[in-house]
Amino acid sequence: MPHVISQACCNDASCVFACPVYCIHPSPDEPDFATTEMLYIDPDACVDCGACVRACPVDAIYPDTALPAVQLPFIEINKSYYPKRAEGVKLPPTSKLAPILPAAELHQRGKYPLTVAIVGSGPAAMYAADELLTQPGVLVNMFEKLPTPYGLVRAGVAPDHQHTKLVTRLFDEISWRRGFSFFLNVEIGKHLSHADLLEHHHAVLYASGALHDRRLEIDGMDLPGTGTATELVGWYNGHPDFVDVPVDLSHERVVIVGNGNVALDVARILTCNPDKLADTDIADHALAVLRESRVQEVVIVARRGPIDSAFTLPELVGLTQAVDVVLDAEDHARVRNDLATVRDNFTRQKLEILAKLGDASAPIVKPRIRFAYGLTPARVLGESRPTAMEFTVTGTEEVRVIDAGLVLTSIGYHGTPIADLPFDDDAGVVPNEGGRVVDPTTGQRVPGAYVSGWIKRGTNGFIGTNKSDSLMTIQTLAADYNAGLLREPSTGPRAVARMVHARQPDVIDAAGWKAIDKAEIARGDSQDRPRVKFTRVPDMLDEVTDYSDVPLLQNLLGALRRS
Repeated sequence: MPHVISQACCNDASCVFACPVYCIHPSPDEPDFATTEMLYIDPDACVDCGACVRACPVDAIYPDTALPAVQLPFIEINKSYYPKRAEGVKLPPTSKLAPILPAAELHQRGKYPLTVAIVGSGPAAMYAADELLTQPGVLVNMFEKLPTPYGLVRAGVAPDHQHTKLVTRLFDEISWRRGFSFFLNVEIGKHLSHADLLEHHHAVLYASGALHDRRLEIDGMDLPGTGTATELVGWYNGHPDFVDVPVDLSHERVVIVGNGNVALDVARILTCNPDKLADTDIADHALAVLRESRVQEVVIVARRGPIDSAFTLPELVGLTQAVDVVLDAEDHARVRNDLATVRDNFTRQKLEILAKLGDASAPIVKPRIRFAYGLTPARVLGESRPTAMEFTVTGTEEVRVIDAGLVLTSIGYHGTPIADLPFDDDAGVVPNEGGRVVDPTTGQRVPGAYVSGWIKRGTNGFIGTNKSDSLMTIQTLAADYNAGLLREPSTGPRAVARMVHARQPDVIDAAGWKAIDKAEIARGDSQDRPRVKFTRVPDMLDEVTDYSDVPLLQNLLGALRRS
């Protein structure tokens, strides 16, 4: 009974290290780990021990006989990663053990224990904290501008992908370890500066992600009713910055330019039965608008052909299981042509799924998604709001027009410059070597400054990819600390909290976040939902004002732990 990794895979490789026979690949030491869409279990080498099931932070692994029906395609997807070999031959040999990525080793020096400020609280930040706290005595202060932590896991993962959000259980465990402190609702650049942080810490690690969309510079993209997929993701996930985004779903068609996983998420939510979403943690305001939606078709448009589709195979499998997806006849022809030339196995599997999609000429009987290929955006048509979008057939001057009342773009993310640090605007990252920030004009390291996650490497990889990425940054930081390259803080650990409270009286600590979290879950319990989110900062602060709903003992223990 081999085990199978399903769509919810987060790629953090915990299962790789748990497996006693090294049958899960690619592992972090293998070349394709950084770009793989998911991890795969070798069905011929699996010994059915279940160690991977226990290690997986998102409950993505099942015995093949217990796989949910919608995840059955992943039996073949897992198997197809491995080359065919003679019967009885296992690859790799079961005597080989998974590689061990060494934890950073620290040699205590100076008056104060190693104290690190981490800016951001998403996966890259939490995995970095996890690596630091493997060493005794280390102190980690995490700063987040929102009153709630966990970044895109909370505000970016689609509400109907609740399994993926289970990684927050690991993050909760990390945040309550000795030596860790939350400073939520604190914005670096507003309440505190980089210099403020560096004065009180040996190092500052920025894991602030890349939250801004790349913009499509064509006429009409400034009309009301145009926007980005990321704004819509924030809107339906209840991110405070996007609560008031005006979303008009009174037209029957939506166009999304770009066909990555985010575009698929948005299209799926816009075409999903609202009754199914009512069991998730989708924001109440979004659910209310979706219940009144008149959208019957979401068209996902790409400049290039099917063989170059940006979405991953797992997401395509999940999409086709959830909603009707169709292609025009000419795009079916493109798929057939691409199938005749494709060499990569996983691209072939994507094309084979596309080849089986329905015909777009069929009558629309319920909301559906249509892929459209080979169209280059030209302009958005309409006076006060969009009525259609004009394209040219890529490589020609032939014009195509698609009627639409809402136009969204999903063409990638771009990092935001960080005050007092160098920035590569073309790549959208902070220049660095192994996570150590480097000034490109001088080639010299920026003392005490480090990066991890998207702001370090660009917008690639998945939630769990940040685990190995953060490990590499922490190893660099530890080497610098051991070599005496990090300046000693000018004050002791207690001074950090005093400084923050003086600058931002509404700072929220771990107990405050626990109060918000508990209140959201309680609100959800009454509706049989995972949680009902607070979407406005004042409402969150109201929950924090009185910790009476958090057990007194828990508050005392938290205070002692952070002292």
